[in-house]
Amino acid sequence: MRDKVTIGTLRAKKANREPITMLTAYDYPTALIEEKVGLDIILVGDSLAMTVLGYDSTLPATMDIMVEHAAAVRRAAPTAFLVGDMPYMSYQVNHEEAIRNAGRFMAQAGCDAVKLEGGRNVADTVQALVKATIPVMGHIGLTPQSIAALGGFKAQGRDTDAALEIIEDARALHEAGISLLLLEGLPPEVGAIITEELPIPVIGIGAGPDCDGQLLIVHDALGFFDRFTPKFVKKYANMNKILTEALEAYRDDVLRGAFPAPEHCYTMKPGEVERLQARLAEKPRFSPAEETEMRNR
Repeated sequence: MRDKVTIGTLRAKKANREPITMLTAYDYPTALIEEKVGLDIILVGDSLAMTVLGYDSTLPATMDIMVEHAAAVRRAAPTAFLVGDMPYMSYQVNHEEAIRNAGRFMAQAGCDAVKLEGGRNVADTVQALVKATIPVMGHIGLTPQSIAALGGFKAQGRDTDAALEIIEDARALHEAGISLLLLEGLPPEVGAIITEELPIPVIGIGAGPDCDGQLLIVHDALGFFDRFTPKFVKKYANMNKILTEALEAYRDDVLRGAFPAPEHCYTMKPGEVERLQARLAEKPRFSPAEETEMRNR
């Protein structure tokens, strides 16, 4: 087993210009594979509301849901750096509630850090979490919890003024004490500027090749989720097609009687079938009265 990935591990990778690998996971089987291939960071993202639970946005995710899924991922991936995604309204109300909810990720699910969306507007919340000894990953650019304010899932920072706003957000979050930063849906030039300026690991999801690491939603990367595909996604498999074909083959085998075949069945010990039939013959299934009633029906 490899050594546990820590924030120190990730900082060393940035210093040595070694790329950081990161994917989402929401369940034990997926996380088991991600641990096996040696991913550095696993994010239990509130994207599970869409990819796993079928909602139209990330907003319906709750703390109870997120903690349960994060705990399952941790059981499968003991050495990965695990990040729990703070769901909508779990940190916006006040600092006390933010600390309490973030603490659940740490204590109940074994996370190494929590992630929250926002820039300068959440800097004071970041400070409160860090003061409470909870490591934080910031998230700026395209922030799915703010899609109503952003006008949908749209790339951000595409003009100078917007780019400067995002750069200022990154600086403010760093000053507030974040351990890592996630950039989503930004031009590569903006991603490169922030990555070069900040001394902490900067991960991109649709923020260009110059970030310290890359993140994809695992359902996008494997072709599970086909409702829509963001421009920045590279599909490494088409699991939707593979699984559809496999389940169609199962259905057809059952319908034509090809499954289960003899090799899929358990057999009784030699001579036991005959003994069973003899024992059943000794004791009629129905009493004489029941047999008479059945004949008269």
